[in-house]
Amino acid sequence: MTAELVRGQNHPLDRTRVEIRVAAGGPVVAGVTLGDEQGRLSGVEAVAHPGAPRRTGIEVPRQAAAEHRIAVDLDALSAAVHRVSVLLALPTGIGGLTAFGAAAAPSVTVTGLDGTGIARYTITGLGAESAVVAVELYRRQGTWKVRAVGQGYADGLPAMLRDQGLPQAAELAAEIEEAVGRGQARAVPAPAPLAAGRSERPGAGPAAPPAQDRPSPAPATAADGPAPSGTGTGAGAGSAAGPGPGSGAGAGAKAAAGAKAGDLPPAPADGGPIDYRHPRRRSTPAPAAPAPSAARPAGTPPSAAGPTAPDGSPLPVAGDAAGWSMDERLYNQVWGMFEDLARSVAAYRSAADFAESRLEQELDRALADPRHRLGTAGEDARATARDKHATLVTQARAALDRDLAQLMAESEVVEPALPPAFARWDNPVWQGYHVPAERPMALRLGDLHLPEVLDLRIPMLVRLPLERGLWIDSGPDSYAHGGPGPERDIGRRELPGALTDGAPDESELRRLAMESAVAIAARLLAIHPAGDFAVQVIDPAGAAAPALAPLVESGALPAFPLPGAQGVTAVLEELTRRVELVQMAVRHRAADALPADLDTAEQLLIVHDFPHGFDDRALTRLRYLADEGPAVGVHLMLVADRAQSREYGPVLDPLWRSLLRITPVPDAHLADPWVGHAWTYEPPLAPKGSQVVRQVLGRLAAARKAS
Repeated sequence: MTAELVRGQNHPLDRTRVEIRVAAGGPVVAGVTLGDEQGRLSGVEAVAHPGAPRRTGIEVPRQAAAEHRIAVDLDALSAAVHRVSVLLALPTGIGGLTAFGAAAAPSVTVTGLDGTGIARYTITGLGAESAVVAVELYRRQGTWKVRAVGQGYADGLPAMLRDQGLPQAAELAAEIEEAVGRGQARAVPAPAPLAAGRSERPGAGPAAPPAQDRPSPAPATAADGPAPSGTGTGAGAGSAAGPGPGSGAGAGAKAAAGAKAGDLPPAPADGGPIDYRHPRRRSTPAPAAPAPSAARPAGTPPSAAGPTAPDGSPLPVAGDAAGWSMDERLYNQVWGMFEDLARSVAAYRSAADFAESRLEQELDRALADPRHRLGTAGEDARATARDKHATLVTQARAALDRDLAQLMAESEVVEPALPPAFARWDNPVWQGYHVPAERPMALRLGDLHLPEVLDLRIPMLVRLPLERGLWIDSGPDSYAHGGPGPERDIGRRELPGALTDGAPDESELRRLAMESAVAIAARLLAIHPAGDFAVQVIDPAGAAAPALAPLVESGALPAFPLPGAQGVTAVLEELTRRVELVQMAVRHRAADALPADLDTAEQLLIVHDFPHGFDDRALTRLRYLADEGPAVGVHLMLVADRAQSREYGPVLDPLWRSLLRITPVPDAHLADPWVGHAWTYEPPLAPKGSQVVRQVLGRLAAARKAS
């Protein structure tokens, strides 16, 4: 069973002959350094690189590639070697990347010689770095362990080698670049998708699609301006209102503002209808009622061409996307559905706007012509202009309906196949829930939809671990941003209580906000292995007890939080101490030196009715946890009314801007810079009257006791 590591975490090795497999979003150079107990290098002979690929017990690849395999025989190393560090660097001069942050996060997997996975580490959070120490194998009391390092260097190979105490760092870096340049013609590009999917981009490793081809999963809030750069939920982050992490402009923006050559389908030369289909979608439906030869080549059995409908169009298949595992394929498929919906709706709105603009221009010309002011000529000109407008809108709507029908069919197939981390609470997968053995790659935070198709919900997925905190708005204004309209009624038709009768009052919003927080916390607990995730709560007024009951009854929360300033101080002091100790352990590569009483499980801090009960000292500590906590496994969730925090002035503005705002009721507040849509967000509440959250927490508690 492969252990999923986070930065600073270690894992024991049960064998001394291993293989280290690297997967990246573009060509990278892989090397190994052999250091002493302090990680210092004895000289250039302690570095295995493309110019010198073999050292005693080590063999590395000879060229830059998107995938590498490094052979390591720990028994063959000299007794002076205590650290075996795996280095990754971006080559120069081969037209590749210049920074790791511009591509999918690289991943490193330590396996046995038979391919059995031992530990895997996905290096998230990289930006301008062009070199990184990915992992290290280190000797401790006669045994070997692997540690996830993820230390990046913006100044590249020379800075990385110099940091390991090599005086000839610049000369060796130049030698490595020269060796890579000699093998430039053999450099291997990123791997092609493993399965026919909707996108031509590579799907290397367990990371999200590259930033340049995806929307930002960290939506900007219309009330608060754009999301801060560098924040996302994976993911990444993790992390536009998208169902996954990262940031950047994608194909939808190109649809709205023009795209580079080859990205959009060419305009028809004969003036025929424009094809609004996703240019990279390969599983688009065929024309209605095609001839048999149009569906597949003559003599080809249906199974060879994939499953098809009676009219010859391809049937959607769950997991029909690139990826190394079913979870990753489903994650990328949900991303593709989001992109397709955003692009199709953007194309429809653009066509409708064009038709409206053309109608106004033709009506202006008709009225400006004196000959059309008398008799029937003017009426005929206006009628002709309106007919053209109706034709254009009808054609655009037909193209949109075609794409929506395909997406609806795909959603009906994908939704039942989603794993618990991606599934709604009413999905049958929760009835057969069992505690997972591995950490998930993403989390479902709710659903997204657009007014053009109210019944199509796209899962809002964010990469794990969370790189950005959450703010659940419990104020009355949280319901006002979406505005009135029929989509609001449909959007809240399955929500509990007062929401079915009209706008909820302030007390109802507070209750729903805390229930949303508990639902998200319960999901995070349920999708992690037992003991790998913990929840802490600050509730100065003690008003959250009814919502917290499932967590307390299951033992996920040891007891109801202490009220007043004492409870605030105790929790903040404990988490601040954890962050500081783990930071020091990571910085000095001394994870084994952490105190025995320190809980190293990831922590979610829920703060109810913020900023009630917080003084200046507590606010400073909370700001510290929001800034420094995510990198070492401490995540923040505020349940608060923004209006009530105005008395603190601008001191809280940086905190609010750093959080991803979600609401306890359906609301169109997620501003999408990708194509300019305002997505309606729906919270991940369990169905009214359902006991699924309590049942899942009960099974998790039983597994925790048995372990």
